[in-house]
Amino acid sequence: MKPREAQEDLDIQVKNDKFMKKLLISICIGVALVLASCGTTARQTKQKSAEMESAFKTVKLSPEMSRKYDYFFLEALKMKQKGEYDAAFELYNHCLDINPQGAAALYELSQFCMFLKLPQLGERMQKEAIRADQTNFWYKQTLAAYYQSKNMLPEAISVYEDMTEQFPTKLEPLLALSDLYGRVQNYDQVIHTLNRLEELDGKSEPLSLQKFQVYLTMNKEEEAFSEMENLSKEYPYDMRYRTALGDLYLNNNKTDRAYAIYQEVLKLEPSYAPAMMSLANYYQKVGQDSLYHEQLDRLLLNEQVESKTKLDIFRQLIMQSEQTDRDSMKILSLFKEVLQRPQPNADVPMLCAQYLITKNMEKDAKPVLWQVLDIDPENTPARLQLLSYAIRDNKLDEVIKIALPAMEFTPEVLEFYYYAGLAYYQQEKTDEALNVFSKGVRQINETSNKDIASDFYAIMGDLYHMKDMNEQAYAAYDSSLVYKPDNVGTLNNYAYFLSVDKKHLDKAEEMSYKAVKAEPKNETYLDTYAWILFQKGKYTEARIYIDEAIKNGGEKSSVVIEHCGDIYYMLGEKQKALEYWKQAESVKEDPADGSTPRTEEELKRLKQKIKLKKYIEE
Repeated sequence: MKPREAQEDLDIQVKNDKFMKKLLISICIGVALVLASCGTTARQTKQKSAEMESAFKTVKLSPEMSRKYDYFFLEALKMKQKGEYDAAFELYNHCLDINPQGAAALYELSQFCMFLKLPQLGERMQKEAIRADQTNFWYKQTLAAYYQSKNMLPEAISVYEDMTEQFPTKLEPLLALSDLYGRVQNYDQVIHTLNRLEELDGKSEPLSLQKFQVYLTMNKEEEAFSEMENLSKEYPYDMRYRTALGDLYLNNNKTDRAYAIYQEVLKLEPSYAPAMMSLANYYQKVGQDSLYHEQLDRLLLNEQVESKTKLDIFRQLIMQSEQTDRDSMKILSLFKEVLQRPQPNADVPMLCAQYLITKNMEKDAKPVLWQVLDIDPENTPARLQLLSYAIRDNKLDEVIKIALPAMEFTPEVLEFYYYAGLAYYQQEKTDEALNVFSKGVRQINETSNKDIASDFYAIMGDLYHMKDMNEQAYAAYDSSLVYKPDNVGTLNNYAYFLSVDKKHLDKAEEMSYKAVKAEPKNETYLDTYAWILFQKGKYTEARIYIDEAIKNGGEKSSVVIEHCGDIYYMLGEKQKALEYWKQAESVKEDPADGSTPRTEEELKRLKQKIKLKKYIEE
């Protein structure tokens, strides 16, 4: 740390220490004044206490002093919002000078105390704020929450009980009390509080379930089930509550009563999915496996059952299968039967496809993935999965078939432009490829993957160059390097084409060197760098890099070997140059290996070099 910075930190610490001391003194004095003017002590008589209480309630400010209080209080709030806490604290204290019974100022100062780890003082000031304004709900709520945070549960209960009397229409105190009484294991009061909530807010499933659990904790089973019975009677046409009652009986091993309720519900609503599922759970619990699976089949084949329920069932069956017989054909057969029916969404087909993929059943997965896309053309995971298969098998027409529709349904996904463009590129359909990539770059924004964006422009540069649109090609390469300055493919191609055009050779040399430095064993990058040095007349340096290119695989490339001959010719080794040219002519490059066939013009020039035994400038 620099000396000046250390001194500044020391000054801040001293300032903070002074502020803390001042704060503590001021708070203590302020509280003492408040308590002296408003409170009572153990030594005071009841009569004196009553007098002080009366005085506390009847103190009134003059209009002028009231305006002053309001002004300074608002200024204090402004300072607090700005983070100028020392100024805010001074202003709040000044408010108490004007009105020692100012509830808002007392409350704000109590928060200062809590922040400064002075909980007892903060508690006392909160109490004084409440005393000054008995009607303020939030002051009491804050004090009760403080007691809860300190695990002072009896004190918190006392405050909340007081709030229920003062604010009988508020739910929050009762909700807090139901939790607090449970924590102190006063279950009678929990039930009493929940009953009060019901009187205030009406009977509901959450409250009845809570009372049910409390009754069970108290070993009062009759009352527990009676509570749920009452809930279902309250809403006789809502099958949820009847089914929930059956589930409670089932979970508490009262299977006969549970079964009777499920049958009753299904008699009224035969296709009610929750009851059908509960009945399946009943069969499973009592060990009737065949009926259990029959019931699940009914659920899965029922078009009125929601997809979410079906998904849960399939996941349950898959998990059971994996833990037992691992019979994937049984699961697949059930999936096929379900998928033969109309699907409201792609959820179940997608789960089926995922299951088949994990089982390496690609042949079965493909038609299901197409079914997913028929239902939901915007399903990117399904489309990408199909695309991966087509790319792996080098099925270029299928890549295009899969990727092109995505540009309409999910135009923001750049991968589809990328692979469709590459497929056209490999088919030598330059215009179609350029059109796809041009659409793709229009979707690039600040959130796009910069590597993909860079590759888009790099390929566009190559395509423009193939069409002899060199200026557009160089502009595309520049854009590629904006998104990824170290894109070695772009650096190499840009540099090479500049050298071929004999333009900006210094820039070309710099870019090519970066590519070689990134991949020092890449024969293509080494050849590019050597050729640029050749164009600049640096033949000795060029030979170093062309030799490295030959050593690292360049002996398979007609272009690299020819360049080697050119460089050796300029160094005066004409016989060796001729040998390299002849070797270049004999190389048969295979496009399947990624090689670019030589043009007629290039081959003609190479033959002339051999015939004339001298270098011919391109």
